[in-house]
Amino acid sequence: MHGTIDAVQDANQEAARKHAYSIPLAEMNPGDPELFRSDSFWPYFDRLRKEEPVHYCRDSVFGPYWSVTKYNDIMDIETNHAVFSSAASLGGITIRDAPTDLRRESFIAMDQPRHSAQRKTVAPMFTPTHLDQLAISIRQRSAECLDNLPVNDVFDFVDQVSIELTTQMLAVLFDFPWEDRRKLTRWSDVATTLPGPDGVVATEDDRQVELLDCASYFARLWKDRINQPPKSDLLSMMAHADATRDMDPKNFLGNLILLIVGGNDTTRNTMSGSIYALSQHPGQYRKLRENPALIDSFVPEVIRWQTPLAHMRRTALEDFEFRGKQIRKGDKVVMWYVSGNRDEAVIDRPYEFIIDRARPRTHLSFGFGIHRCVGIRLAELQLKIIWEEILKRFDNIEVVGEPKRVYSSFVKGYETLPVRIAG
Repeated sequence: MHGTIDAVQDANQEAARKHAYSIPLAEMNPGDPELFRSDSFWPYFDRLRKEEPVHYCRDSVFGPYWSVTKYNDIMDIETNHAVFSSAASLGGITIRDAPTDLRRESFIAMDQPRHSAQRKTVAPMFTPTHLDQLAISIRQRSAECLDNLPVNDVFDFVDQVSIELTTQMLAVLFDFPWEDRRKLTRWSDVATTLPGPDGVVATEDDRQVELLDCASYFARLWKDRINQPPKSDLLSMMAHADATRDMDPKNFLGNLILLIVGGNDTTRNTMSGSIYALSQHPGQYRKLRENPALIDSFVPEVIRWQTPLAHMRRTALEDFEFRGKQIRKGDKVVMWYVSGNRDEAVIDRPYEFIIDRARPRTHLSFGFGIHRCVGIRLAELQLKIIWEEILKRFDNIEVVGEPKRVYSSFVKGYETLPVRIAG
């Protein structure tokens, strides 16, 4: 099976490489979601890093935008808050602008000083002491999930492991009704999808209807929390903090969606990606089985290799020259983490999956600077524990077919991943 999958992949990558190097640079649109669904975007970014690392796309379904593709250039944009804004009012943090009347603020789509004030309200969830407490229940849920997997039958790893465990984790973080926890997965998918006939929702209006359902559901929970003494769940933390207790409805929903997507899409797709990465690199899988202590470096390496969010976006607040390119006020600037994480100038052998890499945390998957993901340590903890439990139980989880990938140039993820555990 591996030979067939690899041959198909090699043929697809070769065709993508020929196309990427044959079209004029001026016509290149690396943000085309179809490139991500077909996993054929890699050579486009390889070429841009070599030939035009700061690139302007004049025409795309998302409008014109700049691409920043090299690791250190991305860091420079990420830390220049005076020139490059995250504000929702200017379009926010993704290549796709939300319709103007539907833009919702969240602390990741805010500039200083409001950003830090709101971010600090949820930061206590991710302290080392609290993570130690969460680790106990994460291990219990991981063990139960793995013990219920079928043996010798093909099943979807995305649905039965990745979605189930991350949704359970989200339900714990929000103290969300357990029986309704899959609503969180649905709302995460609805928030990030590109509307269309093949999408999670058909139209933007459909998306808004479901997200308003999300807001209504959480508003009921919020009312309960604000009338109770403070507790250690995210909703209670926000309800009792000065910076967030009086959020307007758009800011309220914006922060909810941020926390749902941040806690769901990233970890779930890295969890699926870890199985896929090891299937592509059986020598590394063998090395991990023989030395489970390598989980500590394996986890950040798979986060780099997967890069679960392909990009973040900023908007220029003024005219600015960057690496010889003239960026204009109002221009959309896309920082391609997925490209920076394959930058040969910074990362040794970046296309190789090396679980005992010397500096595995050299990656951009969580962002950099003030907007760096607040839940980094929790994401790493979940991945560490699930793999400790997998290695206790199974010699091999075999990928038996190509994954179905998400149609998105923002969420770099998997809809399905067929696997089998040999008895």
